[in-house]
Amino acid sequence: MNEALSQALNDQMNYEFYSAQVYLAMAAYCSGESLDGFANFFIVQAEEERFHAMKIYKFLNDRGKRVTVAGMENPNNEYASVLDAFQHGYNHEQIVTKKFYHLSDLAMDDREHATMNFLKWFIDEQVEEEALFDSIINKLKRIDKDSNAFFMMDAEFAQRSFTPPSE
Repeated sequence: MNEALSQALNDQMNYEFYSAQVYLAMAAYCSGESLDGFANFFIVQAEEERFHAMKIYKFLNDRGKRVTVAGMENPNNEYASVLDAFQHGYNHEQIVTKKFYHLSDLAMDDREHATMNFLKWFIDEQVEEEALFDSIINKLKRIDKDSNAFFMMDAEFAQRSFTPPSE
């Protein structure tokens, strides 16, 4: 693996840690609104992002590359509504998808087959992430925040948990 690809993976690992912070900030917003189920959704999302970061960390180490942990900018902590938080989350996931496409392009250009195979999992994951956020946004647009459906959704998300996928 060349140094440019190694550095790009390192940057992505750090962005995944940043993504966890983004989702924790969204969780904090929801907690502040007494919407604990929606907060739990974003807490689980943060756990997934940390898992993704550590997956890249392990891959880089397994390939004999030096991992460098970088600082992060402060995430947004204010949202106009739960819908606004999910729309920001969806936009964030679209950025992540573009970043993984770029990594995949770098790996293809370098004919780095092990990295191309590794990145396929993340690209498949991004399809699921974007679909999940899009679905939730569409549901939130159809319901009023004071409706029973809104509170049922909050209760449903309170049950969400993260189980790392088996390798």
